[in-house]
Amino acid sequence: MKADMDKIVSLSDKDSIPELQKYLSSLMDDQLVTVITNSALKGKMVGTMIKSIFKGSPPSSTEGSKRRLLLYQHYITLCESGDLQTEVAADIIGLLMLETHLLPGPSLVQLANLFVEAIKVGKMGNGKSLELFPTVLTALSACEVVAYGKGELSGEEYKKQLINSLCSSRWDPQCVIHLTTMFRDVPLSPEELKFVVEKVLRMFSKLDLQEVPPLVYQLLLLSAKGCKKQILDGIVSYFKEQDQSLEEEQKRGQSLDLEFESIPQDQLRHVEGTIILHIVFAIRLDHELGREFLKTFKTSYTDMCPFSVALLLSVARIQRYEEQVFDLLKGAVIKSFKDEQLQQGSKILKDLLPPHRSVSQMILDTVKNSVFGWDHVTQGLVQLGFFLMDNFGPKPGPFGKAAESSASLARTPNQQACKLGGQVLLLGFKMHEPLRGEILEQVLNRLVTKTASPVTHYLDLFTDIVVSAPMILLESSSKVIETFDQLSYLPLATVQGLLKAVQPLLKVSMSLKDALILVLRKSMFSSQLDGRKSAVTGFLLLLKNFKVLGSLASSQSSQCISSSQVQVDVHSRYNSAANEAFCLEILSSLRRCLGQQADVRLMLYEGFYDVLRRNSQLASSIMQTLLSQLKRYYEPEQDLLPPVKLEPCITAHGDQVFLQEPLAHLLSCTVHCLLWLQNMHRAATGDDSDEEEEEEEGYQSELMTILESLTRRMIKSELEDFELDKSAEFSMGSSVGVKNNIYAVLVMGVYEVLIEYNFNKANYNKECFEGIIELFNRYHKIAEILKEKAGKGKVPSNKTPRSLLSMGYISTILPALFRDSTQSREEALSVLRANGEFVRYSLSVAIQKIQQLEETGHTDGPDGMNTDKIFRFLCDMTSVLMWRYTNIPSVVEDAGKKEKRTTLSLLCLEGLLRIFTTCQQRFPERLAQLLSTMESEDDLDEGNVTQMNFFYIRQFQRVLFAQLSSEQDEFNSKEAQLLISILSVLSRQLKPSSQEFVQMVTWTVKVCKETCFEDCPLAKGLLSLLFSLHVLYKSPVSVLLELCQDIHSQLGDIDQDVEVENQSHFVIVNLKTASTVAMLVLSQVERVLDEVDWLIAKRKTQTTTEKTGNGESTENTGHQDPIEKNVTLQLGTLLTALNELVQTSLPPGTCTITLLRAMSQTYTILTTLVKYYIQVCSNHGTLPSRFEKLVKLSGSHLTPQCYNFITYAQSGETNGGGADDKKKKKRIETNTAASAKLLRETKTIPDLIFSIEQYEKYLITLSKKSKVNLMQYMKQSTSRDFRINAATLEAALQDQDGSQQTTASQEDEEEPQEPKEKKKRRR
Repeated sequence: MKADMDKIVSLSDKDSIPELQKYLSSLMDDQLVTVITNSALKGKMVGTMIKSIFKGSPPSSTEGSKRRLLLYQHYITLCESGDLQTEVAADIIGLLMLETHLLPGPSLVQLANLFVEAIKVGKMGNGKSLELFPTVLTALSACEVVAYGKGELSGEEYKKQLINSLCSSRWDPQCVIHLTTMFRDVPLSPEELKFVVEKVLRMFSKLDLQEVPPLVYQLLLLSAKGCKKQILDGIVSYFKEQDQSLEEEQKRGQSLDLEFESIPQDQLRHVEGTIILHIVFAIRLDHELGREFLKTFKTSYTDMCPFSVALLLSVARIQRYEEQVFDLLKGAVIKSFKDEQLQQGSKILKDLLPPHRSVSQMILDTVKNSVFGWDHVTQGLVQLGFFLMDNFGPKPGPFGKAAESSASLARTPNQQACKLGGQVLLLGFKMHEPLRGEILEQVLNRLVTKTASPVTHYLDLFTDIVVSAPMILLESSSKVIETFDQLSYLPLATVQGLLKAVQPLLKVSMSLKDALILVLRKSMFSSQLDGRKSAVTGFLLLLKNFKVLGSLASSQSSQCISSSQVQVDVHSRYNSAANEAFCLEILSSLRRCLGQQADVRLMLYEGFYDVLRRNSQLASSIMQTLLSQLKRYYEPEQDLLPPVKLEPCITAHGDQVFLQEPLAHLLSCTVHCLLWLQNMHRAATGDDSDEEEEEEEGYQSELMTILESLTRRMIKSELEDFELDKSAEFSMGSSVGVKNNIYAVLVMGVYEVLIEYNFNKANYNKECFEGIIELFNRYHKIAEILKEKAGKGKVPSNKTPRSLLSMGYISTILPALFRDSTQSREEALSVLRANGEFVRYSLSVAIQKIQQLEETGHTDGPDGMNTDKIFRFLCDMTSVLMWRYTNIPSVVEDAGKKEKRTTLSLLCLEGLLRIFTTCQQRFPERLAQLLSTMESEDDLDEGNVTQMNFFYIRQFQRVLFAQLSSEQDEFNSKEAQLLISILSVLSRQLKPSSQEFVQMVTWTVKVCKETCFEDCPLAKGLLSLLFSLHVLYKSPVSVLLELCQDIHSQLGDIDQDVEVENQSHFVIVNLKTASTVAMLVLSQVERVLDEVDWLIAKRKTQTTTEKTGNGESTENTGHQDPIEKNVTLQLGTLLTALNELVQTSLPPGTCTITLLRAMSQTYTILTTLVKYYIQVCSNHGTLPSRFEKLVKLSGSHLTPQCYNFITYAQSGETNGGGADDKKKKKRIETNTAASAKLLRETKTIPDLIFSIEQYEKYLITLSKKSKVNLMQYMKQSTSRDFRINAATLEAALQDQDGSQQTTASQEDEEEPQEPKEKKKRRR
């Protein structure tokens, strides 16, 4: 064999080609094969050998080309056998590629078929020879004609057939990557490329997970040829499926308590991470790929999944895409929340569309998945978190004040998006160590820099970070200390939130505590008032949290951290002696505040009670401080009146007077501290030393003496003693008036504090209660004078000052006044009950407290920040107000009194409404607990929330029904409105699917149909309740139609000659309420139109993603899509309803303009629907018959009436449903000019005309596309030049009075017939 080889090579070297040819011809095929096999296996001279054989086999001769083919066939099999060394195989393929173009057509066909067969049977294991295949295919496509079967094909066509056959056959998973690599070098037409890509993407599921990244890499390289979108979509959808199947497996595993995963989670995540890197790298090099990728998610967020979110965040690291990606994610998040809200608020939308997976959940899943080494995603997550918080956080209210928002509850899409940002950052902080420093730094930076806008969301996040990872924060304590340096420049609310958040850290880090104290001491001498307030806040917080040993236990520490979480500093928590010295030092700092402005002192007085409750060992110091301060303003001479010095409580600056000492608050603080200490010592056993007891008894007895003397002398004091008699000036415009106002408020406060102190001390003693009434009478006199003067004064005075009575007092006094039937207390309580003003006052203070709770989430006075006590207070109030309201009917109450002011029953009802609203906003999970406190005769199961809720709904329904059934003169509109509001709050708690909810809807419909009071607020309240419930039960269009018919019937027709058929579905619609109802109906119409618009948009995105081509026409002809059917039906009913309204003689002004706007919106949405059907017809769909009926209804009925209504609106006539009253006519005339001006300014008529004509324009396009003549239903527009039209009418009116109808009929012959036709049809 070696001789043969040497002979061939030597002949080749000598360039004796004929001899070489002769020698090669003498060798048998088998011999030649053996020669080349041996040379290839030994790897020696293989290149020379191949070149020699090529030299001796000219492609022009048949024998030569045959030999060449044999060479190719054998070497291909040899390379695939795996016996050759890699370098040798590479050399062989390289040499063969150079000569491929010289092969004749039939040889190329045979070679190509050899490759295809080998691939089909799975023999292309290592894919070495596949590098040759592209060259073969390229040479083949260059051939003009190739024999195919019995006929002939061009080379290009034959190549297409080959690729088709190849992609239709089964591929061995091992060779998928080689084939994809090979196709990169094959010239492919777009169709062929698409075919190849589809095949490769189908192969993903058959591959082992580890083989997917290299295949994706090859696919991305292949994307340079085209099909970019298809490739990216395929990759994303593959991982979306993998994630979903993994999630389902985990759910199944949890339910069966098994741990089984067909794909290990960590392996899948690592593969996803690698692929994300590949794609990002490809996008960096090919920006077209990046554009295609972003385009996919711009249209709809429904295709997103955790994998695509991670991919987007990685792409955001490329600077040119950063802004686009975050805008895209921001849009997706907010749209997802809005869609969710829309679906939650409408039964129809819930039924028609399945709930989609929320984008927020995908983002949170991405954070969890990023634990598996996705460092390229984490940076994007941090940016996204802050991006959402910055964009959707609370905005500053008017004058830069933050709008008060309810704690922790995210209701609007914006609030939910902001909350999501916080969740992403918190989760990221917990999971990724490298991110912690950056997150913390950015949060603290925002707290310091964003002084103009609210930072509550950042404070919440910071608090969560402290609680979840205190040790990590201690490592970054330098950043926190840097923030402390800015404290005196920050708004007070931020300082309070920040200090409350870091409070757990102060107990365990001496350095933090020392740094804070240093900053607070500096702040104490700040030139800014806010700085000094911040210092007081900080010091009070420290006093509350550094317990002195021996302090009585208190369960109200606001935050605690287990010692396992935190390593305690040596000198920290349990060194009580150090704590005591520390606390006393702080107290001495705080005493300096007693010489500062009223605001600073006020903070101190409000904080001392909490400090005492948490740190009772400081009682002596605190009480001594308060006592010495109080003595400054107390008149020790027992015979002198008044017993308080008001002069030092104020200070003057120029001609302005300011409050210097909030005396009432000082007294209130002293009293509450004293009462608390007395209660605690009564409860505790006396283990203390005698000295301490003596000391305590000393200041306690001195204080009690002062308070008794104050009570006695304040009762004796007349208004003149305070210079506050009726002749005094109270206008806020002069300094004397301001001074008297301050005095009045201080004196009233002192009276209130003494009332509470004496009530607590009285122990239901009749004489004491008489004293309380005396105190109250004095208080009441001042209050009445203030009220009277405020009414008269040109400059309005401040509203009623907040009461200083505590929650504890209120929740004791009200049950005592209303429900206490204990025999021994009867006599004493009768003193209080007999004074109607005192009872009303107590009740109004309770409502004031509840209102403050509703607005801010806390109240003034002791325990005002303690949520448990606040909730307990709400429960007590609910119980007592409900009892008072249900047991003493308002009809009985105040009988014979002709008073204009609110009755006690109404006050109770207002209180209940506020309580339910507050509870729903701030304690949504605890409403059942609140309701269970209202005692009832029935034995209610506390567990069943719905039943309990419905029980109270029924109670309020009965009361309302009784009200509505009463005579007109006995009917109390205010009470009915309050009852409706309560029902609307309670009904929100019912599940729309429950039987109780359906009963509630039925009851509301019944009431609206049978109530006939001419009371606009009542009608508005009832119908608003009906609409809010009905939309969760089913579509409200049928109700809207009936209401429109009633309005038409009540207000009459725009054509005075037409008599409207008398219809009365809802008795609540009458002449007086009709226009109010019309406005409500129109707002509902707009809501329904918005939903329809949303549905059409959803359907559009569905059809674009489906792109079913011919399949769509079969679907349309068979049965109509449920969304399309619903849209058509709802619009049909709505058009009929609006047809009634545009024939109605509505009052000019807002009502008319709102109707014109609604009409404009209706035509816009009809246009949107027409555009959708144009898209359907472009995809070979057909028009449903329902849609044709809708077009007919709009064209033949609504549009002509619409033009008539425009004429009517412009001429400004109203017949007011037969209003012959002269006064009314005069009023209408004056309104006409104003409403005409309003019409001109709002441009509603041009907008409406434009939307009608746009609708008709697109109908023409649709008629052409669908081959259905839809324009046959349209009538020619008659009011095109409506302005001229109106002028003509006016001129005609001036010429002769009677010619109005003829002019109108010339303009539009069909005007009178249309309504009559309508009437006929309706009968």
